[in-house]
Amino acid sequence: MIHVGFDIGGTNIKAGLVNEKGQIQIKRNVPFPRESVQACVDTLDNLIKDMLNEAKLTVKDIADIGIAVPGSIDPSWSIVVNAYNLGFHDVPLKAMVSERYPGIPVALANDANAAALAELYGGAFEGKKTAILLTLGTGVGGGIILNGKMFNGGRGNGVEIGHMTLAHKGKPCTCGNKGCFETYCAATALVKAGKEAFAQDPNGAIAKRAGGKIERVNAKTVVDCAKNGDPVAVAIFDEYIDCLAQGIASLADILDPEVVALGGGVSLAGDFLYEPLKKKVAEKNFFKVEYDVVPAVMGNDAGTIGAAMLVSNAK
Repeated sequence: MIHVGFDIGGTNIKAGLVNEKGQIQIKRNVPFPRESVQACVDTLDNLIKDMLNEAKLTVKDIADIGIAVPGSIDPSWSIVVNAYNLGFHDVPLKAMVSERYPGIPVALANDANAAALAELYGGAFEGKKTAILLTLGTGVGGGIILNGKMFNGGRGNGVEIGHMTLAHKGKPCTCGNKGCFETYCAATALVKAGKEAFAQDPNGAIAKRAGGKIERVNAKTVVDCAKNGDPVAVAIFDEYIDCLAQGIASLADILDPEVVALGGGVSLAGDFLYEPLKKKVAEKNFFKVEYDVVPAVMGNDAGTIGAAMLVSNAK
């Protein structure tokens, strides 16, 4: 039997046929159709047929179908409540897909939760029972593994690690609250600080690396300048690591995870990030231990693999 996984994004839909070990056998990547929800379901249907044809399999060989989306899912894993990047609101996606494939189990999940699940299958969480994934991108996403299973919240509403409060009455967050973890630890926090430094010193290292164009400042600009010893960039990155360590330490105080994995562009900074981060987490957590903080492994395939294993992992 084969598992079907879809990772639906605002730009592309990634699809794969995945075996019992969580390994992709065949995969596809096609543009996300913005015409309608029905057009999206048609695309999923066509992808399944195309992949089955290449694998010389039939619908009878499908064990289950999982779908990861960048948004909130209802507790029954059936309805996309809100996925703003997709234009999906209260979409009964499970029922729409099940109508095409009656009798085959279908499940939905938030893409960050699916990515965390993927790390159990040959990734950073392999063989672990308790783990946390943080994705450091435009926002801060994340997923939690508890007792070897994807944790979807006590009432099934999911987990929003990026919106736990890091600073009481802190900086405003796009969610409407203040002081959210995401506000301080998304890659965009580095971008914002880098652009502020550029504006204050148009002849500084950050401005020079950006070619004199403030719109070119990104997280990597700041990290690279910090690696080269620019004091302004070093101060920005040190503050970023301090905030990230505080958030991880708070999570560690509650969950005592075996491993914490980081995904997203910032996670590629290597030992320049991980060495000071682990030391700061050890200083800030209640237990005063150095937690295993590592890069996520599954990369661009994480959403597809995690989606494909949703039904199996829930059993």
